[in-house]
Amino acid sequence: MLKKIGVGVVLIVVAFLAVVATRPAEFHIERSATVAAPAEVVFAQLNDLHRWSRWNPFEREDPGMKITYSGTPSGVGASYHYVGPKMGEGRMTLTESTPNERIAVRAEFVKPMPATNLIEFTVKPAPGGVAVTWGMSGRNSFVAKAISIFLNMDEMVGGEFEKGLAELKRVSEEEAQRRAAAARAQAVAPVSAPAPARGRTVAAG
Repeated sequence: MLKKIGVGVVLIVVAFLAVVATRPAEFHIERSATVAAPAEVVFAQLNDLHRWSRWNPFEREDPGMKITYSGTPSGVGASYHYVGPKMGEGRMTLTESTPNERIAVRAEFVKPMPATNLIEFTVKPAPGGVAVTWGMSGRNSFVAKAISIFLNMDEMVGGEFEKGLAELKRVSEEEAQRRAAAARAQAVAPVSAPAPARGRTVAAG
């Protein structure tokens, strides 16, 4: 009896491993949103890692996260290393930066599961503003394939992307409104009359 149970367990394990092996090795997850703001306003939020805390859900959901910035202030070469009780450990490095159009990031995950993925942000003209797409692609390890059988990674990670894009939209549109208000105020500001020239008064003789 025990022998039959053992054989059955082995067969189940073998079948499970076979199913895992057939899961796709490559993955791609992306979400998009329309933002009513100029491309340069949105791009500025993406190109500067110091601004990510304003909209990045992965930072906002881990208040205990510690971030160390390095490299350039923004653009290619900018990087930060993070460690958090919820998000684990990893590093984000900007590898490509096309002004007002595209950002590429090398995402190195150390904990809880080692992986290196490509994150891309694209900004394209759209009616009423710009269309922003947040995507991530890479290769699934065997463990990641096994996890994907029980968890829908597209829904889970994609849901976080949707939260982030909603915050990016809010932050960018507020910034665009501030800039527009400042421009209007500058346009209607009264022009000061030039001060009279100062000189020595000569009495008529």
